[in-house]
Amino acid sequence: MDKPTFYGYRRENGRVGIRNHVVILPLDDLSNAACEAVANNIKGTLALPHHYGRLQFGEDLELHFRTMIGTGCNPNVAAVVVIGIEPGWTQRIVDGIKETGKPVAGFAIERNGDIATIAAASWKAKEFLQWASELEREECSTEDLWVSVKCGESDTTSGLASNPTVGNFIDKMDVWGATTCFGETSEITGAEQVCSTRAANSETTEKFLKTWNAYNDFIMAEKTNDLSESQPTKGNIAGGLTTIEEKAFGNLQKIGKEATYIDVLEPAEAPAKGAGLYFMDTSSAAAECVTLQAAAGFVVHLFPTGQGNIIGNPIEPVIKLTANPRTARDMSEHVDLDVSGILRREMNFDQAGDELIKMAIRTCNGRLTAAEALGHREFVMTKLYRSA
Repeated sequence: MDKPTFYGYRRENGRVGIRNHVVILPLDDLSNAACEAVANNIKGTLALPHHYGRLQFGEDLELHFRTMIGTGCNPNVAAVVVIGIEPGWTQRIVDGIKETGKPVAGFAIERNGDIATIAAASWKAKEFLQWASELEREECSTEDLWVSVKCGESDTTSGLASNPTVGNFIDKMDVWGATTCFGETSEITGAEQVCSTRAANSETTEKFLKTWNAYNDFIMAEKTNDLSESQPTKGNIAGGLTTIEEKAFGNLQKIGKEATYIDVLEPAEAPAKGAGLYFMDTSSAAAECVTLQAAAGFVVHLFPTGQGNIIGNPIEPVIKLTANPRTARDMSEHVDLDVSGILRREMNFDQAGDELIKMAIRTCNGRLTAAEALGHREFVMTKLYRSA
């Protein structure tokens, strides 16, 4: 397959997006109602309500700001209106997004109230939306493309076919200069030593093992020694995966056979070492993982599923593929690409990888994913600690 191109929106900082959202971003849970009111007033804008942002502290607070700022900085976002209960933290998010050069404005509810804040923010959102509506796509190369991956409701068909299809995609995109990312720290359990050998150098290997061990120590030493019904899930077990080790080795197929990861990222941390494959320390919960990867700047997501996970994301389009013929048949409205032909020996991994590349390019060029068409906008913050 020849190296493809796609048409995207080149932002002020040079990054390329494949969507053109004007986001109404709440600093905290108290500001959700105002953000949703603005989005209701100005059709075509996108509110992102969530449940956190008050009385967080330390590393948890830093992750909150990193996720909020990163979401606004994502190249799929053209402009941002930030609404918060108080001005200081609201401005912190505005200042972070402003570094990209994109239009952003902040509004605080304290001493103004909802009605005045909604009115002022609606005027600005209308201005941003009309400005963004005239932006035009331009032809871009794979060097401009940032792709994240995760699997969900995995079964035996995932490790045998759909995950290796993603791996084939990653190997090809790595050669073509794309920036890619995998995560799911808990779901590498049992395959962590093998995963460590896929690091590009000893420093990255050490960083990965430190990250995985920190997760394992936290779970085992402080919380529980039994992840039954969480890892693997009941859906995984129903699909034939009886242990986390089986799940982990199937999961690892998503990074292909040739690519090596060049760095290990904190949750929602943007890559800083150039093009290549990255590992991000994330939850294996689908909505949390994709939210973190979108906040790191990834613009399109590949999501192989066995039993039929239906996750979407408001910022980063989620392409769903499956090799389970029953899922492809019974949940066809959620499936963008059916690769069950691999199991029937009607296609090989190389052909399936090419089909996934074609679907990704179509998505980049504007095709709505199944999750987008069905209105799946799961936006879930990761919270590390209980509130103060």
